[in-house]
Amino acid sequence: MNTKLKIIGICGSASRNSGNLSILKHIANSEKSEFDIEIIEDLTQFPHFRTELTDEDTPEEIVTLRNKIHHADGIIICTPEYVFSIPSGLKNIIEWCVSTTVFSDKPTGLITASANGEKGHEELKLIMETIQANFTENTTLLIQGIKGKVSREGDITNEVTEEKILDFITSFKKLVKKQQIII
Repeated sequence: MNTKLKIIGICGSASRNSGNLSILKHIANSEKSEFDIEIIEDLTQFPHFRTELTDEDTPEEIVTLRNKIHHADGIIICTPEYVFSIPSGLKNIIEWCVSTTVFSDKPTGLITASANGEKGHEELKLIMETIQANFTENTTLLIQGIKGKVSREGDITNEVTEEKILDFITSFKKLVKKQQIII
């Protein structure tokens, strides 16, 4: 019996119907035979990070998020770059996880899809490395000029981008399966 991999997709965009959300939905649809993907797309549902609540009296939404990450086989974060950084909503949920080990050794895919995205992508990799997420260069992807590569309907319209996403998915699956063998 082939069990689907439980994947959490986190969309860092604050915009509805963003290219980042389209990419996550594209991955979920194209990999539905192998992945059971839950996409977390509304990061405004999470309270602003407060250090004093990280270990005691932690908000229920954060406990639930941490549990989802902990029990997932892998995580895919897809985010734009905002002002040469990652969006505040994404940074907020990562901060809620810093005092835990939910990301430690967790197979992780990092996609930055933005106008440029270079600085935001580098920052995302640095943050995720700091909290010990398990990713490789092959499970990271920078997609520049995203607005010209995804249609208003959410379809990937650029063949090179489509190929890069497929390569990313292949590498991500290998990383997740390798981690399952270790455990």
